Amino acid sequence: QVQLVESGGGLVQAGGSLRLSCVASGSIFSINTMNWYRQAPGKERELVAASTTGGNTRYADSVKGRFTISRDNAKNTVFLQMNSLKPADTAVYYCNVHDMVGDYTFRIYWGQGTQVTVSS
Repeated sequence: QVQLVESGGGLVQAGGSLRLSCVASGSIFSINTMNWYRQAPGKERELVAASTTGGNTRYADSVKGRFTISRDNAKNTVFLQMNSLKPADTAVYYCNVHDMVGDYTFRIYWGQGTQVTVSS
């Protein structure tokens, strides 16, 4: 099993910044993709940012130019730098990782979520 521990959420005013962190630990084989999702009240969970081991990244259109995903592979850690935050960014943010346990087999793990609240 792999455990994910997120931190860095909180309350911030619109226009402010937050940095989320997620550390993976436990019986890790080989982490490939590390992602951030979010879920606002009454809405479906959505992908915010994704990062592969090779360094490729992609972002939801709503956060492009404001959010940056980065990772420290040696420490199995992924970050999400969030700038120019808007009230619409208010949500619970979840870390998600894909652990490659075989050539074409992976396990997906989720963190417990961290609340981000942006006040207007």
